[in-house]
Amino acid sequence: MKKQDMITKKDVEHIAELSKLNLTEEEKEEFTIQLNEIISYMDKLNELDTTDVEPLTHMGTVINVFREDALRDSITKKEALKYAPNKNEDFFIVPKVIN
Repeated sequence: MKKQDMITKKDVEHIAELSKLNLTEEEKEEFTIQLNEIISYMDKLNELDTTDVEPLTHMGTVINVFREDALRDSITKKEALKYAPNKNEDFFIVPKVIN
């Protein structure tokens, strides 16, 4: 990693400020080290020859399975309200959550 590519403690402080995080001096030091290790690892990955490697959207072979979109009968209002603990003739009754 080149000197100009390194993350400094000042960079970590700036990121923390933008993120509205209050970091201790120890945390700033620790994050500076960790972020530089991540960048070093990314530099190592950039050394790999990926010329004939196709981009992936998933690591494995994922096949999405869709169900048939078919019309079905709905339950009636009476059936929907049947086991509700609090209800009136037409609606579920729930606790008020907004003043």
